Amino acid sequence: MERRTIGAAALAVGAVGLGCMPMSWAYSTSRQRGDESLRAVHRALDLGSCLLDTADMYGPFTNELLLGRVLKERRPDAFVSTKAGLLVGDQHIVANGRPGYVKRACDASLRRLQTDVIDLYQLHRADPEIPVEETWGAMAELVRAGKVRALGLCAVGARSSRRAGARLHDATIRQLERVQQVFPVSAVEAELSVWSPQALEALLPWCAARGVGFLAAMPLGNGFLTGTLTPGEGFEPDDLRARHPRFTAEMMAANQPIVAGLRRVAARHGAGVTPAQVALAWVLAQGGQVIPVPGAKRERWVTENAAAAALRLTPEDLTEVAALPGAVGSWD
Repeated sequence: MERRTIGAAALAVGAVGLGCMPMSWAYSTSRQRGDESLRAVHRALDLGSCLLDTADMYGPFTNELLLGRVLKERRPDAFVSTKAGLLVGDQHIVANGRPGYVKRACDASLRRLQTDVIDLYQLHRADPEIPVEETWGAMAELVRAGKVRALGLCAVGARSSRRAGARLHDATIRQLERVQQVFPVSAVEAELSVWSPQALEALLPWCAARGVGFLAAMPLGNGFLTGTLTPGEGFEPDDLRARHPRFTAEMMAANQPIVAGLRRVAARHGAGVTPAQVALAWVLAQGGQVIPVPGAKRERWVTENAAAAALRLTPEDLTEVAALPGAVGSWD
């Protein structure tokens, strides 16, 4: 698989990563099976999708424990990205950026992951009660201690960052400007997909201008861009899509032209090419520092996603995708 470089630390990874959250959290609990997920992770590593993206809050904790079972056997094959800064309580999630907590969280993640170093340690969310420079300074100390190789920042959520007249990622860019003065940012993780392209406006250019890697979260639109979801089929109550305004039956039906457009492009590249692969190839085409991290928990989907790294969209393909209608339904 093509290799791409993550930021200031010049860390090389496969062009398509693996988002591990669906294996343990937020998507259809009844379909989460540990052995199946383990096979999916092994398959990803076999194919060169070495970036494994997780967080301590996924589960909480169970996602890191699952990955630890693979890393115990195959640590040299993997690039481990995990996150800290969010605590999961009963029906709520809160930020904790206290330096002491971040250091304890790192040690706990290292134990669960069964490794002595985290390749990319990301701040999941800044704590509004703690200056982000203090949190980032504690994370920098983890690099100097040899527990972490590089630092990253996750973008502020869409619902919490919008103000009148503000662009979606203005708050994230302000945070990045502040922490960059403390210790180099190697990567930013934010949503980027055919139906959520807002990062192209300011956030991705900010990263490109500074040599910062960009991890594209939800590059398949929470599964919608795969073309495998049926409008009105419904989701399990614990599935995040059950509360997402783009996943009502009405909005899913209204957004079908996006999937139809991806199918048209896929058909031009051969019978075996899927809408999901076109969606991932579009993300890859947005810049050499962009690494999509599609979530998957089955070998089949991991294999399909990894193959997207070899799909080269033509200028005509990219023009057609750019002309697709915008997604209907949003948080705003």
